[in-house]
Amino acid sequence: MPFHNGWLPREGFKADTVLKILQNTALNPKLLLPLVLLARFTKQGQDWAILHPTAYARLNKLLVFGLLRAASNYLSRRVLNNGVKDTYDWSREIVLITGGAGGIGGEMVKLFAEKGVKVVVLDIQPLSFPAGPNVHYFKCDITSPKTLAQVAREVRLAVGEPTVLINNAGVVVGKSILDASERDVRFTFDVNTFAHFWTVKEFLPSMVEKNHGMVVTVASMAAWVTVPNMVDYAASKAAAHAFHEGLTAELTTRYNAPRVRTVLVNQGYTTTPLFEGYYNDSPFLMPALNPATVAEAVVRQVLKGESAHLVLPAFGNTMSWLSGMPHWYQTRLRSKNVTIMQNFRGRKVVKDVDQFYEEKEKAEGTAGVGASTVLVEK
Repeated sequence: MPFHNGWLPREGFKADTVLKILQNTALNPKLLLPLVLLARFTKQGQDWAILHPTAYARLNKLLVFGLLRAASNYLSRRVLNNGVKDTYDWSREIVLITGGAGGIGGEMVKLFAEKGVKVVVLDIQPLSFPAGPNVHYFKCDITSPKTLAQVAREVRLAVGEPTVLINNAGVVVGKSILDASERDVRFTFDVNTFAHFWTVKEFLPSMVEKNHGMVVTVASMAAWVTVPNMVDYAASKAAAHAFHEGLTAELTTRYNAPRVRTVLVNQGYTTTPLFEGYYNDSPFLMPALNPATVAEAVVRQVLKGESAHLVLPAFGNTMSWLSGMPHWYQTRLRSKNVTIMQNFRGRKVVKDVDQFYEEKEKAEGTAGVGASTVLVEK
């Protein structure tokens, strides 16, 4: 699957397209600076500035704003990468993706494989696409530290030590707080949050030792906006978001590994089986994303070898401001979004969560390592 390089995104003409045009024109210092210099230092430009003082003043303001924005982006990029550079040899790196059998994770696997990168997939489901020789699939339950430890040993023996970890696997139950059972909630957190701890415990030590590697946390825009029937999901994704922030801080303050990169992904509604029946009430500002769009953004960032925060669609950055908005606005917004999950019928890989945990506990109690259970691709 080749990278999408069209002028319009896969989702068509949406708000992000307008933002991109503005960034490349009205907020682009590379374009604005020559215009301001021409207006100041050429005869024709000076005449234009005299005849159109309002336009000239606005041009100067846009330039200042554009320069401030560029400086802020530069500083953020530098701080996120701890002011140090690192080199990635993609013929030798190993990328491990949880929930990579299909969906967003599967699209990532295909893109990395196309680039000749060695990929390890951890998932309970078989690969939903033909894979080349550089894709290695391991059936695994990442919610079980014991199972994960065993599979990690197999990965190291058969493939090598992963240098990039992408925590992509996720599940959504889609029930209200009172309707969700204790095990429904536990299952959501086991996959969406706790598994991040277990995979990092397995694969981060080698990255820290070499001061080289990357951890990608696929959270969600739900980390910022909690709506009815998604409370457990949103809470688990908010926890994953916090996990990323804490991991980023610990890498420099506790582990002395400033070259180990971290990437956080807050994506909006994506058209995977996981969210079938989800109602999108803002198709222009917050369009439904193609799984390949999210996967491509992540893969491009990983191949840069730099830390970053990816928000898709870009307009979703406004959602991060919600907690700072007046309560009359944010509370009304959450209640208004009750329609989002009214017809939800997302894919349920585990039909009976109670039976799932009973079998898992029995297997781990008798055999020491539980049978493979579930990883749902995003």
